[in-house]
Amino acid sequence: MNGKKGSINIDIPPSSSPVTKEQNSPAISPEKYWISEVWKFAKDDTNRVTFALKVGLAVLLVSLLILFRAPYDVFGTNIIWSILTVAIMFEYTVGATFNRGFNRALGSLLAGILAIVVIQVAITAGHFAEPYVIGFSIFFIGAVTSFMKQWPSLVEYEYGFRVILFTYCLIMVSGYRVGNPIRTAMDRLYSIAIGGLVAVLVNVLVFPIWAGEQLHKELVNSFNTVADSLEECVKKYLKDDGSENLEFSKTVTDEFSDEPAFKKCKATLNTSAKLDSLANAAKWEPPHGRFRHFFYPWSEYVKVGAVLRYCAYEVMALHGCLHSEIQAPYNLRCTFQSEILDVTTQAAELLKTLGKDINLMKLNLQKSLLKKVHSSTERLQRSIDMHSYLLTSNLHLYDPSKPQNSRLSFNLKDSATLNSDTNETNAQQDQLSYHEAMRKQQIRLHSWPSREVDEFEDESVGVDLIPRMRALESTAALSLATFASLLIEFVARLDHLVDAVDMLAKMAKFKQEVIS
Repeated sequence: MNGKKGSINIDIPPSSSPVTKEQNSPAISPEKYWISEVWKFAKDDTNRVTFALKVGLAVLLVSLLILFRAPYDVFGTNIIWSILTVAIMFEYTVGATFNRGFNRALGSLLAGILAIVVIQVAITAGHFAEPYVIGFSIFFIGAVTSFMKQWPSLVEYEYGFRVILFTYCLIMVSGYRVGNPIRTAMDRLYSIAIGGLVAVLVNVLVFPIWAGEQLHKELVNSFNTVADSLEECVKKYLKDDGSENLEFSKTVTDEFSDEPAFKKCKATLNTSAKLDSLANAAKWEPPHGRFRHFFYPWSEYVKVGAVLRYCAYEVMALHGCLHSEIQAPYNLRCTFQSEILDVTTQAAELLKTLGKDINLMKLNLQKSLLKKVHSSTERLQRSIDMHSYLLTSNLHLYDPSKPQNSRLSFNLKDSATLNSDTNETNAQQDQLSYHEAMRKQQIRLHSWPSREVDEFEDESVGVDLIPRMRALESTAALSLATFASLLIEFVARLDHLVDAVDMLAKMAKFKQEVIS
């Protein structure tokens, strides 16, 4: 015994635990780990490697204008603007490159025209007033472009205003010192045009990445993701008996390693900005591939994606019921299992069919499939109406003088049959045994928060405990009604999704086939 008075230090030898396979395996070096991460990142989307190689090719081509003597003698150091143009203008998709190129070309052209006009005015004003005219024009252009790019309807051309600002300033300042500002402005405009032309040609002719194709695939994948997440959530809810509930700390951080479809569905909710960006880029692309007519309705893809996200919100709400603190008893869920599974299967099939039709650009008006979803939902509603007493029958107060029917919630058997010949002491013991068995079943079958169950441990078991447990049971049973109502709401939103897909098919001129 060492240390302070009253303290005891006990030396416990370390346990000779067997060495696991992970402990025995050598640690991965940082270099190998970094290489594996890069390989995984490139393997997830091979277009990333294609884009990087295309940028390197475009920069190499414009760099040859400097490396070779003949073009360098013509343009001089201004040819560097071609490299800057390629680096700034080259985007991931063809549409985004056209959009950026339009802003770049228009901004450079306007900046060059303004620079030439102001230079002529400054030269006319005389050598003394020339720097003042140039300085005031730079201030004026900077203020106007910075204000206009904040205008709501001009946000799309924000990069163009930025190009006007820095191109104008560089032309004016450098031209004033070089001595021939007009020639400097023209050379730089030529260099910008060369860089923009190289960027466009390389992006279009060398393994083009079309924004329209990316948007099309993204929407189709979203349909399959929502369908898979719906089936995953419902099946896990129906087979969950409360024995494998995650801790609350893991629930709030969304650490569900056994639910891959849920993670994808969660990512689908954040695709709004991505779909808008792809749709805006696709508008700049010429007809290509399967999208061969002009003015293709890319905005309708965004509308369909918005309606699909509202369906995904319901799936997230169902997932919240799956991992909520208050859960219905397992045997009560089994009462409506067939109806819930039928609705889920039909709804998921409809979602996957719509995604497949969009992918093939052949919309089949699935009237029979939609009718099946509606009929399955009606059967679920009728089942809930017919068995609604199961969800609210526990609201009555417990009366120990009346026989109890715990058939649905706890499936308890009386621990002993009360005989009229037994004495009062045996009757009290039997009643306490019944209460104790009921309390244990409450802990085993009821997914109620553990803190509430722990409170029962400190209380004396008696008749007053029964009404409280009955109230908790009724509240937990109502969670099943919440889950079913969310599933019915999901089906109701499918009608709007079908209408949105139908509108997309009409505007995009899909091949339609009516299947009765």
